[in-house]
Amino acid sequence: MSDQSMRRVAVIGGVRIPFCRSYTLYADTTNLEMMTTALQGLVDRFGLGGEIIDEVVGGAVVTHSRDWNLAREAVIGTTLHPATPGVTLMQACGTSLQAAMGIGAKIATGQIECGIATGSDTISDAPIVFSKRFAKRLTEASRARSLGAKLKAFKGFGPGELAPQPPSVAEPRTGLSMGEHCELMAKEWKVTREAQDELAYWSHKHAAAAYEEGFLDDLLVPHAGVFQDNNLRPDISLEKMAELKTVFDRSERGTLTAANSTPLTDGASAVLLASEDWARAKGLEVQAWLTHAQHAAIDFVAGEGLLMAPTVAVSRLLDRAGLTLQDFDFYEIHEAFAAQVLCTLKAWEDADYCKRVLGRDAPLGPIDRDKLNVKGSSIAFGHPFAATGARIMGSLAKLLAKEGGRGLISICTAGGMGVAAILEAA
Repeated sequence: MSDQSMRRVAVIGGVRIPFCRSYTLYADTTNLEMMTTALQGLVDRFGLGGEIIDEVVGGAVVTHSRDWNLAREAVIGTTLHPATPGVTLMQACGTSLQAAMGIGAKIATGQIECGIATGSDTISDAPIVFSKRFAKRLTEASRARSLGAKLKAFKGFGPGELAPQPPSVAEPRTGLSMGEHCELMAKEWKVTREAQDELAYWSHKHAAAAYEEGFLDDLLVPHAGVFQDNNLRPDISLEKMAELKTVFDRSERGTLTAANSTPLTDGASAVLLASEDWARAKGLEVQAWLTHAQHAAIDFVAGEGLLMAPTVAVSRLLDRAGLTLQDFDFYEIHEAFAAQVLCTLKAWEDADYCKRVLGRDAPLGPIDRDKLNVKGSSIAFGHPFAATGARIMGSLAKLLAKEGGRGLISICTAGGMGVAAILEAA
């Protein structure tokens, strides 16, 4: 999107519902209901009722079969014109940022004029899977044409077949959870628990200040009677955090706790992108420009850290943009775990890593930590997997509209992938 022949991609703004810890206030809501609320909130904020949007793209990571075309069904549930198409995709924690990147590319090349990137996720409503044998019986019974044939499908049935397989966020290739992988990264990069707790502490403090100053007022729309993220801890203290037991490695070598890790979270978000001409015609102010984007992956099965791919994505992004890592006023690095952020920052400063993994003759260097996640991030707000990218883009666009400058987005995802983007103030 850096080619001068391409059109500029405008970020008009974003909206999200409050994020809630799983199994709490959104325990009875669904991906579709949350996404519909977020989309309608965006429609209301920017006066899009009755409009045909060229594309609404997004999805969820944890889905039921009923979520088969989540984006389109959510569109139909809003006051957008029903001729608005919906495209459902899933790219783990990068889903809604990846959706924004695809929309942005189409806007830049003139294929479309506007689009909405969205994401929704609920762990509270995760599908419960039974044994393959029992599932096969149900399928056979549903296809049977007579009562006798239906009963025959259950011949030899045993109660053990009803044992459910609990939901899991483990990596299919390794069997380890993201937290277990991140513990390995923390050990490799010698990231201390104290450093992780401090980063988590500031995530909550910055988020609480953002609420207090009203920064989040027009970014949030209520859902199911909820008006504020329920994971936020304004009164957090390093002393209380230090008392918690570790979660993924319970030995004395463990460092990740519930306080310095993102909680399982339910929520949804959406962000509106458009061409400059479309925004002008609709009388909408452009908050920021999406100027560059990058997707990358690493071979984590061979030993690279599962959540280290953003180091690669950002490195390639900087080369394409002709920028250094220090050329940013704000850094939005998704806090899947405090350790993940700290490992990434260390890797960018490590000459051997930058040469071996990034193919660079010199390290990218340090960032100004005072510019990192200045309005809070995922540890404080929570992380509904597919919703985080749009949350970050909407928040950063507003921040740039207010303060000016340039911002970097970096998101790690399952499967050893990373997604990154650059926004510049309009």
